[in-house]
Amino acid sequence: MLKDTARKALTLLDLTDLTDTCDAAAIEKLCAQAQTPFGTTAAICIWPRFVAQARGILGAGHAVKIATVVNFPSGNLTVAEVIAETKQAIADGADEIDLVIPYRDFIAGDEAAVTEMVEAVKAACTPPVILKTILETGELKDPALIREASDLAIAAGADFIKTSTGKVSVNATLQAAEIMLNAIKASGKPVGFKPAGGVRTVTDAREYLDLAASILGEGWATPKTFRFGASGLLGDILSVLDGQSAPSAPASY
Repeated sequence: MLKDTARKALTLLDLTDLTDTCDAAAIEKLCAQAQTPFGTTAAICIWPRFVAQARGILGAGHAVKIATVVNFPSGNLTVAEVIAETKQAIADGADEIDLVIPYRDFIAGDEAAVTEMVEAVKAACTPPVILKTILETGELKDPALIREASDLAIAAGADFIKTSTGKVSVNATLQAAEIMLNAIKASGKPVGFKPAGGVRTVTDAREYLDLAASILGEGWATPKTFRFGASGLLGDILSVLDGQSAPSAPASY
């Protein structure tokens, strides 16, 4: 049933505001929206400059985690710059770090740049802070590159591999998701998956959850292993749970 998917998707949602116009008022609204009559989202995902504000609103140990982004969205900062961003974000109260890998260097053939960046940021993510690595699959394009980037990130210690920043023309796709989920399966490691950008409806969400179940098994997708990165998905989740949603178009590649 669509309502069952909506309930599950709510628990897996990183409710996101990474718009250029985001301000303090928007963060207040986001923190409130993450706490719905049907339960909370897994996290909010926000710019680093708003982490301290969000922590002040939510308080310590809140059910809604605070995720933030580093090396975002360009992926072209130095390791030292990204480590500084990461440490400041954690000091401000971030629970989760979403790191853009140096994907342009990787496309140019520098695999070591990915390993170096992910290992360094992972080392800065003192437990229980978790690290999600953004591969920017829409820019990698080649399935072989997507698989290699997934393998490198997993080997370097990523807790999650994530498709996209949401800032390029092609973001999450089922094709990239299949490649990344198979990389997780092959690794044998407890690594999570996060499709981000373009997941707008509960029907979209169900396609990704069905794909994950087909590769990694029914029940694999939990907040510890699966997140949706989205800004608009919550509205459709709530509409479905309120019984007001019209049928949605399926996600496409």
